[in-house]
This record gives sequence, structure tokens and C-alpha cells, in this order.
Amino acid sequence: MIQLITTMVTPLVDNTEAIRIVEEDQGDRIVYKLSVAKEDMGKVIGKGGRTAKALRTLVHATAKSKNEDKSITLDIVD
Repeated sequence: MIQLITTMVTPLVDNTEAIRIVEEDQGDRIVYKLSVAKEDMGKVIGKGGRTAKALRTLVHATAKSKNEDKSITLDIVD
């Protein structure tokens, strides 16, 4: 899942070295925390949060297609 998130975010940002993804297993769910450079944050969130919502939808759909037993969440943090 980390590779998928990285693949989706890389074309959106200018500073690819600043992409950080941390996986946290919280029992019944897995949370992926994505952080990017401050100047790229707006590009990842998108107008009205549309890009962030699309990223979350793709992560959720991929998890469902892989029959993940746990809930998958993508958080965008600074």
C-alpha cells in the first residue's frame, strides 16, 4: 500500500524527497500517515479537498479488492 500511495503522490509534488509515509497498525485498522513538503501540501489536498478525497478513495478501494480484514485510512499530516 505504501508503494501505491507513493506512486499516486509523486507526480503531484515538486519535492519528491520530502514524501514520507508511516504505517500504523491500530488493531482493527491500519492508518497510513502521508506527509509532504509544506509547499506541496496544497497540491496533495487539492481544491476543496478533491485530490485528498480521490487518494483516500483509491486506497480504500485497493484495500477492499485485496480483501483486507482491517479498515484502511489515509491521513495527510504536516
